[in-house]
Amino acid sequence: MKINIACPSTGMQKIIEIDDEKRLQNLYDRRMAQEVDGIVLGDEFKGYILRISGGNDKQGFPMRQGVLTNTRVRLLCKKGHKAYRQRRAGERKRKSVRGCIVGHDLATLNLVVTQIGENTIEGLTNDTIPRRLGPKRANNIRKLFNLTKEDDVRKYVIRREFTTKKGVTRNKAPKIQRLVTPLTLQRKRARKAAMLNGILKNKEEAAAYKKLVAQRNAEKREARRSLISKRRSSRKSAKLAPEAK
Repeated sequence: MKINIACPSTGMQKIIEIDDEKRLQNLYDRRMAQEVDGIVLGDEFKGYILRISGGNDKQGFPMRQGVLTNTRVRLLCKKGHKAYRQRRAGERKRKSVRGCIVGHDLATLNLVVTQIGENTIEGLTNDTIPRRLGPKRANNIRKLFNLTKEDDVRKYVIRREFTTKKGVTRNKAPKIQRLVTPLTLQRKRARKAAMLNGILKNKEEAAAYKKLVAQRNAEKREARRSLISKRRSSRKSAKLAPEAK
């Protein structure tokens, strides 16, 4: 079985292959997101704590968190599910996924270092690979440089240099996401004012409609009263006409 070990703090990863079934027995029946002692992989990992983050079986089907089995199952997937992309609106489809319990049928197991031990491991913790890109979200930039709300985040954006195909060196910086500026606040106030104006307008229109309906109903009642009074007067005149003769 191939073991893919990643160390987020150094940005490095290492692949080792273990064929000894006795050593692999310590990993079997463990679930995804569980932590294991690094000593099960060898003495060089003494003091390390590793978290199981996933894996693939021998046919390439990925492990799925929440599927509590060590075999492959066919799940009815829809939009938003992992390892599935819908082709039509409302489409659902059965897809084969591997359960989240480690078994002997896995070809690759992914582990993440959560605690580094005393020994430095060649290709994993002996060096540090800098991140190619800096943070993009405003709060993440503040967290990286320990900034306050008053500091201008735009001054601390990490820029990177690159060379174009024509050989020109240029700078590139990400567009800061969720950055609160006077313009965004103005737009927020405008949206709120538009919403309030809409509510007031709806209330006024509803009151005017109510008033109009009441007026129309009053007119109908008045017309009915006048019609009834006319009928009564015509009946009375019809009764009095033969008596006068």
